[in-house]
Amino acid sequence: MVNIAADYNLELLATGVVLLDADLQIRALNLSAENLLEVSASRAIGSQLEEFLDESNEWYPLLRQALADNYPMVRRAVAMTTRTGQERTVDITLSPIAAEVGTRSLLVELNVVDRLQAISRDESEWQAQATLKEIMKGVAHEVKNPLGGIRGAAQLLAGELADPAQQEYTDIIIAEVDRLRTLVDRMLGPKERLESELTNIHEVTEHVRHLIEAEAKGALAIARDYDPSLPDFYADAGQLTQAILNLVRNAWQACGDSGLITLRTRVLRQFTVGGNRHKLVCALQVVDNGPGVPEALLTRLFLPMVTGNAKGTGLGLSIAQRIANQHGGLIQVQSAPGDTCFTLLLPMEV
Repeated sequence: MVNIAADYNLELLATGVVLLDADLQIRALNLSAENLLEVSASRAIGSQLEEFLDESNEWYPLLRQALADNYPMVRRAVAMTTRTGQERTVDITLSPIAAEVGTRSLLVELNVVDRLQAISRDESEWQAQATLKEIMKGVAHEVKNPLGGIRGAAQLLAGELADPAQQEYTDIIIAEVDRLRTLVDRMLGPKERLESELTNIHEVTEHVRHLIEAEAKGALAIARDYDPSLPDFYADAGQLTQAILNLVRNAWQACGDSGLITLRTRVLRQFTVGGNRHKLVCALQVVDNGPGVPEALLTRLFLPMVTGNAKGTGLGLSIAQRIANQHGGLIQVQSAPGDTCFTLLLPMEV
């Protein structure tokens, strides 16, 4: 058997590489291909490719044609559907190679186009968040200084007023100034310095689950689908608790007490987050069965003061994204009616 991963060190590639024999039986595949086909190498090797890829894929007949003609082929932006129904857009390169005497094998390279597009969007989101952070710091400085002056003047004025009825107005001024200062502090998001320690993500999610269930008084259903193989990693558990709490509360507001929220964890290998490639990434998904996020809000969802909830402040998701960014990660969202998924991606650099 040809060990393509060992011979060519293909485990580090983001491109999925699969080696097929003349009968389209899988002889070897790298880690990216395992993730793409949603199967482990031990399960895939020796099996037919059709066990993991739906036969409706339009490029499937090209495999036999490439073998028969002994000629390489390239196809761009081709739809690919796995047996589990996952749809991807991939660039495909088919390269016939000589195997044993009188036989040929086929090297299949699968480059996921929509993942590259997602990486580009993630980088743009990362840069936008960094720019927004600097803008907000400047705005906060300009706003908080005059607020301090207004509060001090109101306190002095209150001391000069003999009529208690008039002092009621100065009390209102002071209370409103304090409210505005609190709002500005919330818009600035979490503290800059992380207090990192080895953290178990499932301890954090379980803590959040207990908090939400206590608030909902048993009216909300929360399902769990945890990957027990996730290792502990360095993070600020307090900050992550706040970020995940914001995501779960947002899901609760979307689906209501009669809805269902699912907390799911997975490990991603050799995954790119914000333009940086990491060996291991924790993917924490908060899924709800609410009506979905309006299309017009999706691109602005993590900006401060943007919300689809008439009673919301529009700060929860913005703060959660800031916390994710401070950990070197980010939050992605995919939404359709009945299935909205926020994915918190956290590099697990131990």
